[in-house]
Amino acid sequence: MVVVDIYSLNKEKVGQAELPDDIFNVPVKPHLVHEVVVAQLASRRSGTASVKGRSEVRGSTKKPYRQKGTGRSRMGSRKSPLLRGGGTIFGPKPRDYSYRPPRKVRRNALKIALTAKVQDKELMILNAFDLPEIKTKLFIEAMAGLDLKNALIITPEPNENLERSARNVPGVKVLRSDGLNVYDVVKYRHLVLLEPCIDQIKERLQK
Repeated sequence: MVVVDIYSLNKEKVGQAELPDDIFNVPVKPHLVHEVVVAQLASRRSGTASVKGRSEVRGSTKKPYRQKGTGRSRMGSRKSPLLRGGGTIFGPKPRDYSYRPPRKVRRNALKIALTAKVQDKELMILNAFDLPEIKTKLFIEAMAGLDLKNALIITPEPNENLERSARNVPGVKVLRSDGLNVYDVVKYRHLVLLEPCIDQIKERLQK
């Protein structure tokens, strides 16, 4: 078991937590993380780029001039890609870029990302992150007290005060534990877990 300290919002040590080795202490295989991150980014692509081909542009299909005797290249249509206003050769069409790696790969990649945060000492466990009201200033002061500037904060359940107070702060993202993913864990320097999230992550990754 990996043992880590649990802190309060004032950065006072209030206890310790045991993290299972099969989630937070697995062999690090960067290629799995890379594969899942690339898949996540590919799934976010809109894939709406589109151009008109030769058969779709507006124009006459009549032969512009006779085949021989003009001293110019042979031309069969005003819609040729070689002419201004003609169709595009091999241009993009709407497509779906998304794909999903196998479930086992996705689970292992998330375990590796969590393990890397533990090994790099970039994981912090908080007993709670409660704000009395929706106020960005309070959130910034709390983050300054924790000495965190770039962090992903994982909550066990909806926390409107925290989520709305943090949404305009650059370099910070608040995410619920059921949305924990490899890309966000890798993207942010520090990972902040609220204590109840540990059991939820165990339940999700130890099935």
